Amino acid sequence: MAAIIESGWLYLITHFSDFQLASLGSFFLHESVFFLSGLPFIYLERAGLLSKYKIQTKNNSLAAQEKCISRLLLYHVGVNLPLMIASYPFFRIMGLRSSLPFPSWKVVLSQIIFYFILEDFVFYWGHRILHTKWLYKHVHSVHHEYATPFGLTSEYAHPAEILFLGFATIIGPAITGPHLITLWLWMVLRVLETVEAHCGYHFPWSLSNFLPIYGGADFHDYHHRLLYTKSGNYSSTFVYMDWIFGTDKGYRKLKSLKGYGVEDNGKQT
Repeated sequence: MAAIIESGWLYLITHFSDFQLASLGSFFLHESVFFLSGLPFIYLERAGLLSKYKIQTKNNSLAAQEKCISRLLLYHVGVNLPLMIASYPFFRIMGLRSSLPFPSWKVVLSQIIFYFILEDFVFYWGHRILHTKWLYKHVHSVHHEYATPFGLTSEYAHPAEILFLGFATIIGPAITGPHLITLWLWMVLRVLETVEAHCGYHFPWSLSNFLPIYGGADFHDYHHRLLYTKSGNYSSTFVYMDWIFGTDKGYRKLKSLKGYGVEDNGKQT
């Protein structure tokens, strides 16, 4: 398997420049993972499949889903792609490389763990700032147009927010200058995590059932249901930042009530 991966990677670095791989390659990888992981949740909602695991009983209209997709395509091409292109020189200066050999799995794993911890910390504070009155009204309210989130709403946001909170995602790789394959792995995992957090379903196999410090869909869905001044649950991946600073008290209180959350198949009481 390792030989096949190296062979495929050798083809990429032979036929494409570092700039093409790091910017355009990253963009196409992001779009593929994002839409392939997010679109199935629209189908589940429209078809009513696995509804017993749906956290909220309300469904989004077809028009709302189409609006989300059209805006995402616009913002991804108009904001994300230019940002990836513009940031390449900085990443290059910091040591980003694509050449073989690959880094050891220990290096990759340690960097990915570091990225998740750092991203969660930076995102928490950035997200709390966006919930101040002025910034929520003029910027973050766009993301909260969907009180019943589905996978693709994870990246539905005001362009200013895309740049502001996007910093949390890229700060780790930016300061460590990883191998491109590590950057791509981080991108894939981060996309899958945020899509899952917004998917609107809490399954028996959801990671939060096995990893207590992981937030997941149930944790973040609560954030979307409440008014901006009372929502809490600001973290992106883990739950300990909200626990430390007491911004998960409302969620914990509701979870303790009989029949809330998973116990009543995800129906809000």
